[in-house]
Amino acid sequence: MRIAQIAPLWERVPPLGYGGIELIVGLLTDELVRRGHEVTLFASGDSQTLAQLEPICPQALRKLDENTTPHHLHNIYQTLQLNKILEQVNKFDLIHSHIGFPLFPYANLIKIPTVHTIHGIIPSAEETLWHSVKQQNFISISNAQRRHDLELNYVATVYNAINTKIFPVSNPDNPPYLAFLGRLSPEKGPHLAIDIAKQTGLPLKMAGKVDAVDRQFFEEQIKPFIDGKQIQFLGEADHQMKCELMGRAIATLFPITWPEPFGLVMIESMILGTPVIAMEMGSTREVIADGKTGFLCHTVEDCVTAVKQLETISRQDCRDHVMNKFSVQHMVDGYESVYQKLLQEKFIEDGQTRHLQHLKTLNLLSA
Repeated sequence: MRIAQIAPLWERVPPLGYGGIELIVGLLTDELVRRGHEVTLFASGDSQTLAQLEPICPQALRKLDENTTPHHLHNIYQTLQLNKILEQVNKFDLIHSHIGFPLFPYANLIKIPTVHTIHGIIPSAEETLWHSVKQQNFISISNAQRRHDLELNYVATVYNAINTKIFPVSNPDNPPYLAFLGRLSPEKGPHLAIDIAKQTGLPLKMAGKVDAVDRQFFEEQIKPFIDGKQIQFLGEADHQMKCELMGRAIATLFPITWPEPFGLVMIESMILGTPVIAMEMGSTREVIADGKTGFLCHTVEDCVTAVKQLETISRQDCRDHVMNKFSVQHMVDGYESVYQKLLQEKFIEDGQTRHLQHLKTLNLLSA
């Protein structure tokens, strides 16, 4: 298959630090190339890929100096990205978009099959827009993420994945500690992770990025508790830091306050052998095997109780769970199945169109 993959421009593919969407796009694209597909990746110019790279901007837009106008530049580069795709559209059998609604108007005009993986939640403010494109092809990254009230044409659920080969088997440190990894934002629950740590008396090591929109939250509700002893903040984590932070912890805390669409942190923790203590919201029930690879909770008090039950969890069970359900092979099998289904439907549709055109021609001739 000749496939176009469209990535966001905010991070490079794959990301050096935080960037879940770009990580998934990188894993998917490279594995498709290994399977013999002809793939073109439309992404930032500093991206690293086995596919043919169509660079849109010289580097990931998040690298821009804060004194520039990244929002303005993002609009410019995204327009350039869409123009490049449309110029080359006849080269492809299928387009796979990971950028959401910027492509929606064009997808109605493109004659080849187009599919969108939705990587986030759908805010209520955008519902009218989604209603207008509900006939397009959508892939959800968890069943919990689906918005059935919008009647979107979901063609499949394909779970995210990680490269299991680059996560080592790990054992917890002594003395023990808890880990938190993710954006330092209200919906990720770092303030609740601090509360859990204080109630258990265990140290908490935290890592993640602080976006500009979350700076006030961080300054007011996180920073005052960082003492460098019980509550430690390590900054934004690269892959090596992720492995050390979560692999050496007795548990990773995932006390989210929103309907998490997927949550890569959970599977990154479990592949290292570290169980996850999470709030039961969004996708967490689909990702964690409750009581086997972690615990699903409803309150901070539940999380504190779960910490006391960690000895019942097998670290090998955590690792096996990810290997059996969230490998790159599983994910790409799912996407390939979708591609084949859409191309088959297109073949049937084209055949019916040609048949109707032939009948019209016969009618004209007989007239």
